[in-house]
Amino acid sequence: MADRRTDWLAGGDRRSIARERIRAAAAELFVERGIADVGLDEIAARAGCSRATVYRHAGGKGDLVRAVINTSARTIADRVAAHVATLHGRERIVEGIIASIRAIRADPTLAHWLANIRAGGADEYLSTAPELGHIAIALTATTPDEEAARWIVRVVLALLAWPLPDPAAERHLIERFVAPTLDSRPEATTHPVSSARDIDR
Repeated sequence: MADRRTDWLAGGDRRSIARERIRAAAAELFVERGIADVGLDEIAARAGCSRATVYRHAGGKGDLVRAVINTSARTIADRVAAHVATLHGRERIVEGIIASIRAIRADPTLAHWLANIRAGGADEYLSTAPELGHIAIALTATTPDEEAARWIVRVVLALLAWPLPDPAAERHLIERFVAPTLDSRPEATTHPVSSARDIDR
């Protein structure tokens, strides 16, 4: 009988393969059943390993939620960054936030995360918000700082969790209240961000 562990992790660095396979299993289950209804035992079964292996290579459920959400958020950020690459100033701020909100709502993983917030589970997973905040700061091309990031992510989360009646109303709110605040900050700038990976530099 073949060594199951060797078969499972064959073809490269064992730790990296295990981590990615576990994260992929978690992402599939989160989309299929929702974040709140998936446990580590189900993730381990889908990945074909033990619960202990999940902990060893990918951490607990909170770690997996953050990893899966961060992956989706980075993909969205790259797409939105390309969308606003030629825009500047207030137009870039408005379009970047609106495009981000639209993309988050359309993403299966983030849609489940959003549903969890609406259902009252925000406290457990709100630690993922900083990733979205850093991306929002970068996409609007303002100078990143912790205070602005915290404020922007709360604006975005508020619109995601409690949407206005239609896109036009949301655009009006962003144009009237959000863009002027960021655009008038003394340290604001309009340097371009090529992708979400620039955030970590």
